[in-house]
Amino acid sequence: MASLSLRNVGVIAHTPLFQNLNLVVADGDRLGLVAPNGAGKSTLLKCLAGLAEPTHGDIVRSRGLRVALVEQDVPASLIDLSFRDILLRALSPEERDGQGWQVDMTLDAFETPAAMRDLPMRALSGGWQRLALIARAWIAAPDMLLLDEPTNHLDLEKLLKLEAWIATAGYAAPIVVASHDRAFLDACTTKTLFLRPSESVSFAHPYRRARELLEAHDAAAQAQRDRTLREVKRLRQSAQDLRNVGINSGSDAAQVKSAQIRRRADALEQGVRALHRERAGEIRLGNRGTHAKLLVALDNVTVQTPDGRKLFAVPKLDVAQGERIVVLGANGTGKSQLVRLLHRAMSEEEGLPGIRVSPSLALGYVDQDMGQLPHDATAQDFILSRFRLGDQRSRAVLAEAGFSIEKQALPIAKLSPGQKARLGLLALRLFGPNFYLMDEPTNHVDIPGREQLESEILDSAATCILVSHDRSFVKAVGTRFLLIDRGRLREIDAPEEFYESVSR
Repeated sequence: MASLSLRNVGVIAHTPLFQNLNLVVADGDRLGLVAPNGAGKSTLLKCLAGLAEPTHGDIVRSRGLRVALVEQDVPASLIDLSFRDILLRALSPEERDGQGWQVDMTLDAFETPAAMRDLPMRALSGGWQRLALIARAWIAAPDMLLLDEPTNHLDLEKLLKLEAWIATAGYAAPIVVASHDRAFLDACTTKTLFLRPSESVSFAHPYRRARELLEAHDAAAQAQRDRTLREVKRLRQSAQDLRNVGINSGSDAAQVKSAQIRRRADALEQGVRALHRERAGEIRLGNRGTHAKLLVALDNVTVQTPDGRKLFAVPKLDVAQGERIVVLGANGTGKSQLVRLLHRAMSEEEGLPGIRVSPSLALGYVDQDMGQLPHDATAQDFILSRFRLGDQRSRAVLAEAGFSIEKQALPIAKLSPGQKARLGLLALRLFGPNFYLMDEPTNHVDIPGREQLESEILDSAATCILVSHDRSFVKAVGTRFLLIDRGRLREIDAPEEFYESVSR
């Protein structure tokens, strides 16, 4: 039986990432690992894999346990190898000759196109690189599989295939998944661990049900804390009253009793635990407003590849104020090309044929790689020069968005993908657009950030056109849904029509 036990495990990196963690991962477990960016998910996975040691506590593994960790980035040693070769190298030397058929079987299981199988990893898309790393871990038949953000870079089709593969893996070996994709966690996990600096909390349920139980747990903890603090206040008042009686009457007994009550109040207060709060790093949007009812209109527009090949046609599309339009379609159908075309039309003074843009439109644009950010500048210099807030205010708004003083002084190129996403969304808020054009805005944004972005879009009554593979995000914010299908853009009633067609 494959199992792994954690006993009072903790990791401290300047401040505690997590501590006093007790956990058992055993056969059949599908554990979802949930925490904000930078809260220790990757560190914990490395500890489980034996690639890092915890600061304190013990990790006990069953004898001979073989653990495979799929990290977020392709190791440098694999970047020049082909998809086929990295699978071959995952087998032992003895297996490579006699059981090479396993490689073809695994490539088939992941529906890898024949032309892609012998390409070097560096030539593959980010999504295929992720699948190659997962296939590499899988073919070695580990006793436990650890996946760190496995949905990063995956288009919806690959994401659904990965979900189906995990659900029908056909073996009892446990899987631990760190992910910010709520729908993916619901589909692929049976248990959830919310990783926290002081007290981590786990439930034997997938994410959404576990989240409900976590909120009830936190509410009960808050209620208990409030009761304890009220009792501390009452005891201190009683102690003070007795002390006054003792002083006025000269009663030593009253003074002794007062001291006893104070010590009891001190003990209760020391036992009160600070409640968990998600880390700082607010995502907020603005909306400068406009009186225009129609912000964008497309009439007989053709969307093309950069080399001029037609992708699809848009016969007619009007975008009214307050509409939140989600563009859906299989990978390669032209969703990002449509966003780029609209960006050009909204940015160039003369516009583009077939696209009318309201003169009052103020554009907020985000691409999926945050390419609109000046990567050579520091975060502080970018905010200071772009919005002229002054040194002190620039530092303050960056701190509100979760950037420490050290991070503010780093070149943007050296920030993590999640930090770049927060910086890009901060810039949107400071600019205060009345129209948002977003291509995968939740890429690398953690669950609290995604939920806050959803709330901000709804609360600010934002008008937007967006592309996203995050099904929870799409469901929360979309009011209209456009599907690129068979060379045309057509409107559908709900995104489920597209999701069902992809999963068939």
